[in-house]
Amino acid sequence: MFLSSVSLAPSIALLGLLSAVSSVCAQNADTTSSASASNHTTVLILGGGMTGIIAARTLHEQGIEDFIILDAKIDLGGRMIPEPFGVRGRQVVVEVGPSWIQGTQQGNGTANPIWELALKHNLSTVSNDIYGSVTTYDDSGYNDYTDVVNQALNNFDRATVLAGRRLKEGEVDLSLRSAYGLMGIGPKTPQEDASNYFQIDFEFAQSPSQTSWLASAWRNNFTYIPEYGGFSNVHQMSIDQRGFVYIAQAEAAEFLQPRQMIYNQTVNLIEYGKDTVAVHTTGDLTITADHVLCTFSVGVLQNSDVVFQPPLPDWKIEAINSIEMATYTKIFLQFNETFWFPTEMGLYAAKQRGKYPVWQSLDHVGFFPGSGIICVTVTGDWALYIEQLTHEQIQSEVMEVLRAMYPNITVPEPIAIHTTAWASNTLYRGSYANWGPSYVPAQSDNLKATVNNQLWFAGEATSTKHFGLLQGAYFEGQVVGYALAACIQGKGSCEFPHTTIPKNAQPYHWHRAV
Repeated sequence: MFLSSVSLAPSIALLGLLSAVSSVCAQNADTTSSASASNHTTVLILGGGMTGIIAARTLHEQGIEDFIILDAKIDLGGRMIPEPFGVRGRQVVVEVGPSWIQGTQQGNGTANPIWELALKHNLSTVSNDIYGSVTTYDDSGYNDYTDVVNQALNNFDRATVLAGRRLKEGEVDLSLRSAYGLMGIGPKTPQEDASNYFQIDFEFAQSPSQTSWLASAWRNNFTYIPEYGGFSNVHQMSIDQRGFVYIAQAEAAEFLQPRQMIYNQTVNLIEYGKDTVAVHTTGDLTITADHVLCTFSVGVLQNSDVVFQPPLPDWKIEAINSIEMATYTKIFLQFNETFWFPTEMGLYAAKQRGKYPVWQSLDHVGFFPGSGIICVTVTGDWALYIEQLTHEQIQSEVMEVLRAMYPNITVPEPIAIHTTAWASNTLYRGSYANWGPSYVPAQSDNLKATVNNQLWFAGEATSTKHFGLLQGAYFEGQVVGYALAACIQGKGSCEFPHTTIPKNAQPYHWHRAV
């Protein structure tokens, strides 16, 4: 059922704006845009994803136009990547990056800004009943353990409530694995493990042992529970054939000028500490700026793909390397005929946790009926593992699982397959950030903190409430945009302050025995 019945056609005026942006992209496939005619700008925004676009929009709204967005790709959108998939005549655009608006709006309550952008730009979306429309399997084939799935959802809800009490008492954070152990609800069977994965890994892209008990609870509340500041418990999935990225590009087209964009330039060196910051690219372009906003993924910063000269201070390096960068990989397969479950989702319980567990039928009514496309998601270590395999090896492993799910029929080979290597891609180095159990609020503050009143950092990873989510990227772009504008106009501080390297797990207290 469509909750957003919209037209695929943008307005004529917007088409013109998008055409202007697209023409600049085309120009930059082999060269830089007219923005490179001037080597200096007040604000240089590195990265044209959601954070960079919203930061630029905020500067524009505050009357500041002397900024440039520089991006390594030939279009805007960052990790929002649509992909035409399928054999000729049966192709549809699928999302290899973000697919969902997680939390929309309940009544007249707080609206998710991504949902507002989707409504504004007439994005075609559909409600995805992720946990309510599911068929379950294990190594024996079909096996109805939906009661176990529902119990896993209840377990996480219970853990969230207990996390609130733990936070109130100032007790140290633990992993979700530790939390479940304390609660006596740790998974003991493959079916319980798969259900636990469906609730945790499928959301945070890492295992319970890598995921903070407290942070997972507050992110859940701030996203899905209106009583705690969240939006709603609705997962709204983009099925728009312009791609989910359209909302970002259409928003940018409303205010960005060609002179404010440079594409197809990958940053490799940032020199700071003098009057201006000098940014160098692998294409031998150098731009100086009074302020540089880095919206690189934290995975890029962790891998030193960009060199800072002088090196970043220890407190910043610690913060960068203390947060988790998770990998969430979708594998799309297309078949001549649909032979799988009639529900929206399928769950497979293997003896090995994380072995191709979560399946989604994109052939389902309301999605892309008749497409013959099914998608399986892997995360964490399994996602890193498959990046070392060939497409043929991945297909072999995936088909082994599909045939285990359907032992009584002849499962054919797919006619098309597609996957994405997020972790090894030097532009991303992973999919999104996750808050681990040893990551503390002071480190989160330091990840966001400004260096030398010149280098600013923002992205979904710097969001305390919405790390790993698209609305986190939006909010962080807005916050840093306002801060930069206030700094430039002499109305506010020119830094987000940092703290000294944390000596304990602040805000918790360590009581030394005497």
